[in-house]
Amino acid sequence: MGSEKQGFIWLSGLLFLNIFVLSTADVHYYEFSLQESPFTKLCSTNIILTLNGSFPGPEIRVRRGDTVFVNVHNQGNHAVSLKWEGVKGSIDGSNELIQPGRNFTYKIELKDEIGTLRWHATSAWAAATVHGAFVILPVANEDYPFPAPTSDQTIILGEWFREELTEANQTITPGSADAYTINGQPGETYGCSNDTTFEMQVDYQGLYLVRVINAVANETMVFDIENH
Repeated sequence: MGSEKQGFIWLSGLLFLNIFVLSTADVHYYEFSLQESPFTKLCSTNIILTLNGSFPGPEIRVRRGDTVFVNVHNQGNHAVSLKWEGVKGSIDGSNELIQPGRNFTYKIELKDEIGTLRWHATSAWAAATVHGAFVILPVANEDYPFPAPTSDQTIILGEWFREELTEANQTITPGSADAYTINGQPGETYGCSNDTTFEMQVDYQGLYLVRVINAVANETMVFDIENH
C-alpha cells in the first residue's frame, strides 16, 4: 500500500509539473528572410547567403515548453531547408526544401528541452553562413541549477571563406576556411579585422553565463578565456 501511495504521489507530482509547464507556455512568431548579402572581411567583400542579412543569423530565445513558429521566406537563389539541432519535440516540415521565391513555416513544439541549442541550414555549404543560436530558458520563476548570472552572452564559433560557397561544395574540408570567427568576426590576427574583433565587457566579480556554439563544419574547436 505504501509503495502504491508513493507511486501515486510521484505520478501526481509529474502530472502537476507537466500541467504547470503547459499552462505557463507561450507562443512565439519569428520571420526569417533568406537573402544574398555583401560582407567585407579579410580585406575583401563577398556575397553570402544569410538569414535577415546577418552573420551569424538571428537568435531565437524562448522558454521551456513554448511553441515556436518560424516563417522562412526564401529570397535567395538556392533551395534551402533548416535543421533544429537538439530539439526533441515535434517539428512540422523539418525536411522541406524551401524553393527560391517561396516561404515555409516551421512549427516547433518544445517539450523538456532547455539550454543552448542551434539551428542551421541542412546543406554544408549553406550552413557555413546560415546558422544561429536557439536558446531555451527555464520557465518563468524556475531557477537555474546555479546562482543567477549577471549577464548572458552567446558566442558562436564559425568560419569564413574568401571563395563563394555553392551547391558544388557538398562537404567542407577541415582546415579549408580562410579564417575562424567569433560571432561572425575574425580575430585581430587576421588582416583588416582589428576594428571589428568581437569584445565582451565584464565587471569585476560579475557572474556571466557564456553560451558557446561550434558552428564550424567537421572540426572540434577549443574555447578558452586567457588569464582566467
